[in-house]
Amino acid sequence: MTIKIFGHKGPDTDATCSALIWEWYLKETRGKDAQAFVLEPPNSEAVFVLNRWGIDMPATLPPLNSDDEVVLVDTNNPGELPENINDVNIAEVIDHHQLAGGLKTKGPIKFTIRPVAATATVMHWLIGRDMANMPDPIKGLMLSCILSDTLEFRSPTTTPTDRKIATDLARDLGINITDYAGEMFAAKSDVSSFSNAELIRMDSKIFEVSDQKFRVSVLETTAPQIVLDRKNSLMAEMPVVAEADGVDQVLLFVVDILNEQATLLLPNDQVKSIAAKSFGADVSGDTVVLPGVMSRKKQIIPSLKV
Repeated sequence: MTIKIFGHKGPDTDATCSALIWEWYLKETRGKDAQAFVLEPPNSEAVFVLNRWGIDMPATLPPLNSDDEVVLVDTNNPGELPENINDVNIAEVIDHHQLAGGLKTKGPIKFTIRPVAATATVMHWLIGRDMANMPDPIKGLMLSCILSDTLEFRSPTTTPTDRKIATDLARDLGINITDYAGEMFAAKSDVSSFSNAELIRMDSKIFEVSDQKFRVSVLETTAPQIVLDRKNSLMAEMPVVAEADGVDQVLLFVVDILNEQATLLLPNDQVKSIAAKSFGADVSGDTVVLPGVMSRKKQIIPSLKV
């Protein structure tokens, strides 16, 4: 039976490409039948990366059944996975996020979480000496994952390990990191084809803070004004998305990669209150700029107060 490998809903570069990296590893070095999937269409940066390295987009995951064997990458959160994830045979989890809790397995499994910026960095460590056999396109995916999740080493989640692996991969591939990361971020910044609801859900995760449930959305871009020009229509769509997704509020952060700051949209009094309590922000307008805020994992979620 084919081992199905996939990451979280709203797949980004790390979730999409890490599944493909692990497909290569299981097939080519472990001799297993394995296939990478996505749960939904990936973001525009991931599409660019796959095209750049000449790799086909993974198929969308079909419905799972109880005898399926799966490997989860870039998440351990059941809320970001198929509803029946606890009914299947989870063989392995490879991740770099905090433990979410709620996964159930049918037996002991391999479970690897390391405090680094990207799942691909964890995979580099797991693959070890077999990295010598990795073809350039797969190395390109690994490099792309690390540059994406570290925002070219600007994110506070970046570790020396992430930086060294990316630097070594770029050298092997003859890639200029600054030029290539710029191409990736430009692709990520092209949001013209996405609806407001798609933008809100594109890179978002649901979190509970006290008794409140939030969809925390992060749009990383080198052209924040393109998103902010849609501010009014995005704010009008937020309550619609919140009701449809069963959350109390949508918190939308537009991360300016180059200026290393985030702009939080303030559509109503509750979000203004959250911004004031969480970040000590002046909430007199309908947006607030948060200097230095780049990471949902390290800076946004730990700071949220209601």
